[in-house]
Amino acid sequence: MFESLIGAVVVIVLFVLVLRQQGRVSLIERELGALRSLVLSGVHATPPVAKPVEQVASAPADAAQATAPVADIASPTTADAAHAQAPAAEADAATSEAVPELSEAAFTGSAPAATAKAARQSEVETALGTRWAVWVGGVALALGGLFLIRYTIEAGIFGPEVRLSLAALLGLVLIGGGEFIRRTGFKVPVQGAAGAYIPAILTAAGAFILFGTVYAAHAIYGFVGPAFAFAVLGAIGVATIVAALVHGQALAGIGLVGSMATPALVSSQAPNPWALFVYLAIVLAATAVIARIRDWKFLIAAAFFGTGAWTIAYMMSTLVADLAVIRFADLAVVLFIDAVTVAVLAFVCLGSRGGEAEPAKAGFDWPSIMPGVFVAFSALGLSVDTTLVAASGALPGAFVLVALVATALYRPRALPLLHAAGVVSVMIHLGIIPPTTIGSDITQGNIGFDGMPVAAGNPLTLRIGIGLGLVFIGAGFWAARRFAASARVRAACWAAWGIAAPLLILLTLWLAYGNLDRDLVYAEIAALLVVVFAAGGEWIARAEQPPLKGDIAVSFALCGSALAGLLMLHMAFGSGWTTILAGVAAIVPALATRWRSYPVLGWISVGAVVAVLGRVAFDPTIVGAEFLTTTRVFNWLLPGYGVPALAFGFAAWQLARTTPALPTAGNGRPRLAMEAGAALFALLTVAMLVRHAMHGGVIDTGPVTLAEQAIYTLIAIGAGAILVAIDMRSPSSVLRYGSMAAGVLSVAFIVLQHFLVLNPLFTDESTGQIPVFNLLFLAYLLPAIAVGGLALYARDKRPPWYAQMLAVVAALLVFAYATLSVRRVFKGEFIGLWSGLGQLETYTYSALWLVIGVVLLTAGVWLKSQVLRIASAALIAIAVVKVFLFDMSELEGVLRALSFIGLGAVLIGIGLFYQRLLTRAAREANAAT
Repeated sequence: MFESLIGAVVVIVLFVLVLRQQGRVSLIERELGALRSLVLSGVHATPPVAKPVEQVASAPADAAQATAPVADIASPTTADAAHAQAPAAEADAATSEAVPELSEAAFTGSAPAATAKAARQSEVETALGTRWAVWVGGVALALGGLFLIRYTIEAGIFGPEVRLSLAALLGLVLIGGGEFIRRTGFKVPVQGAAGAYIPAILTAAGAFILFGTVYAAHAIYGFVGPAFAFAVLGAIGVATIVAALVHGQALAGIGLVGSMATPALVSSQAPNPWALFVYLAIVLAATAVIARIRDWKFLIAAAFFGTGAWTIAYMMSTLVADLAVIRFADLAVVLFIDAVTVAVLAFVCLGSRGGEAEPAKAGFDWPSIMPGVFVAFSALGLSVDTTLVAASGALPGAFVLVALVATALYRPRALPLLHAAGVVSVMIHLGIIPPTTIGSDITQGNIGFDGMPVAAGNPLTLRIGIGLGLVFIGAGFWAARRFAASARVRAACWAAWGIAAPLLILLTLWLAYGNLDRDLVYAEIAALLVVVFAAGGEWIARAEQPPLKGDIAVSFALCGSALAGLLMLHMAFGSGWTTILAGVAAIVPALATRWRSYPVLGWISVGAVVAVLGRVAFDPTIVGAEFLTTTRVFNWLLPGYGVPALAFGFAAWQLARTTPALPTAGNGRPRLAMEAGAALFALLTVAMLVRHAMHGGVIDTGPVTLAEQAIYTLIAIGAGAILVAIDMRSPSSVLRYGSMAAGVLSVAFIVLQHFLVLNPLFTDESTGQIPVFNLLFLAYLLPAIAVGGLALYARDKRPPWYAQMLAVVAALLVFAYATLSVRRVFKGEFIGLWSGLGQLETYTYSALWLVIGVVLLTAGVWLKSQVLRIASAALIAIAVVKVFLFDMSELEGVLRALSFIGLGAVLIGIGLFYQRLLTRAAREANAAT
């Protein structure tokens, strides 16, 4: 009863709304007719009212343009009828009584505000009266049919057969009513009501009721068997999709949902997979044809999604025991639906219209993502399901992948198929690598994907991998050349998979079947790929516009050649030779810039630097700790670090000669990177040899000592000086900033390591038994001389702050060396702080600091360095504070007197020196004037 009351209220409301909207539509038609009569009668020629009339007169044209998409929904018969009735409607409207009302509104001053208000009211009324009313009405009709069936069941008025017959009759009546309204010339009369196409709503409601009737006849009453119900439900769904040709895409979506849900609604004790997938193939093909005619991309994407989801669900549901007997049928079914999906995409969805060729620059077809994903993952299932592989081998999955590549090659806009095939090919071959796992338990040695174990490798897998690699190479490079001049991104995608898939397949096959220590067979295959990829890149470049430009596709091909070369080196040689030859390989692309101006060549050389860096980071010993001899200097470290440094330097020199003139060379960035790599490996060569020598042939154990750190600091200072000298002869930003970085790094070493962490005053490390040439000489005096020399050399070649920083550090090193040497004289080999201070030692420090201050002052005046003079003043100030605060309380007798006498004499001497210096400066200034 409650449902009946709701239905009655809805019907009344809809009836009132329809009556109101009919009046509104009539009023709008009369106003449009009045506008036409005003324009034709010449009222718009009056100057005061010309502009308002023109603005209002433009409304019919705008309305006609806005409602133009609606005309596409109606059938040709409807459109013809509408055109035939247009003159009569205009003639009637021209004689209507709405002319005075319209004229008054046009000539009043409040016309714009009234028009805006009327427009807002019209939008609300249009939404309520045309769209919402029709939508709610359609839903109400569909629910009303179902409620009627329910009511008759509960009340027991009719038998089941009569109830179902009446429901079916209601559905047919609604469908017939929609068709009748469409054929009588129905069109959407108001702008914005295209989504409320009444014939389509009635047809959808009727189809919905028919779906429910057939399902009730099968599932509730059992009047029809599963086969009959399946066929009828499918026929209703397909017919609904076909009816969408005249009723719009929404109806097609309803029919598609019903068609895809039919197999789930009808159950059987002995399901027939062939019946299911033949039915899905028919639905997919019919939907594709209709979507192609109307260009409904969302519809075909949904159809592909539904078909693919059923395929994956079927493959997952059959993974149970005791079904090995029907595995061949399962395989055939999957291959059948995959073939239908690919064929529908290639020949229906992406087929050319009227024999026109597909535009070369067109992007990809996004609905093809759905078949690409689902078909590729079905190929993955065919390859990882051990039962299927045992029954038929891994060939079916490979055939499906080849079909995807061929389809993408045949229909260039189906580019997602290429990506899906490439990803799945890589996933399949990654699964054969022991002990790698994909979503499985590694401890049991099983490899799986989503819980399914991957088939173990066998000779057939090896041959399939080789075949797939050849397919990707051939198709990738051919397509890349084909699109190199017209569609560079598409060409780049093909070239990328043309090198990525073969390389990854080769890598996985080598890890699964090859000798990981040294395998010349796989090395020969990698060497062949080097030649093929390089030749393919050149082949693609000749088809570019302009030729030999070296665009993205060519860059991918040449990068693939470089990666294949690295694989070849690793497969054919031991770790030591691999590192050396990888460094030497950086010369090859640099030399190639003599003949080709491809921008990627310089970056390939930079890639060699990165590869060698990764190699030495993984194993700093080059050949392994157990094979590195204890022979100093002449061991694997020298060529392992030195040869790449020389190769990188030569490559930088070659790039400097060939790339600066190129507009696409990236402002010489590859050359700068190669210069940085050469400098870095030169430093690493010396540093690693020093560590090897200092630790008895072992470079990866033991803490750093002060002597070793002093050598590293001297190396960094020397590198900074060398880089400055090279930069003066061949200017380069890398050399400029690299030299300053070396200087800053050496200063950081001195401050942190020499003064704080490794200072023998704090560590009590042995300074050696030799009086002069000891640890203090190596760790403080030599760095002081080196830093001072670098500061003097870089004084006019680097920023002032850089030379001043080095000068201050040099002065501090001299101060530390002198102070620590005095303490060594008093304390011997070990000079730790905890051994205390004597009175004579305390006095000696004061005298020493005053002498150093005077020396720094003299050097500052001679070198005209304000920094040294300031350092002298600071050191003398420290000596003064020490004498007055420390010496006065700690020293006794003659030492206290001598401390103050010496301080006074030095200060007076400094004052006299500055007075003479200022007098000389004043005399020279007067002479100059």
